[in-house]
Amino acid sequence: MTTVQDVPAEPLIMHAAEKLQERDEVQSPDWAPFARTGAHTERIPEQENWWFIRAAAVLRKVYIYGPIGAERLSALFGGKRNRGVKPSHAVKGSRNVIRTVLQQLEAANLVHQQNEGDGRTVTPEGQKFLDDIAHEVQQDLLDETPELAKYA
Repeated sequence: MTTVQDVPAEPLIMHAAEKLQERDEVQSPDWAPFARTGAHTERIPEQENWWFIRAAAVLRKVYIYGPIGAERLSALFGGKRNRGVKPSHAVKGSRNVIRTVLQQLEAANLVHQQNEGDGRTVTPEGQKFLDDIAHEVQQDLLDETPELAKYA
């Protein structure tokens, strides 16, 4: 069985973002076109579907690191803030974006929170969702490079 750890992150996230766009529960909020993804970024994201890409990336991180909360997820999505002539410092990503994405993924029944303060984990439905996408990605990669088939 192919899991999320068996395939590269980027194609998995892109496939998952396409699938999340089809779900009614995961929608880009009204303020998303104007929001930066953290204090370390100067501009808003350039991709039109950046919300779904971030939602897929958050879902993957919850799958791998769960149980995990919004605070730790924002640290994973942070970066280095340019402070001019002073040395750069690490800052966290936008917790509002992470929190809103997690709430939408909960509404889609892909993640859940067992106890307050324990963080969120992937539901069996969310695990099946990501594992199916990982299997598709692995098949696409094997179709592109048949010499890798002997290692699968």
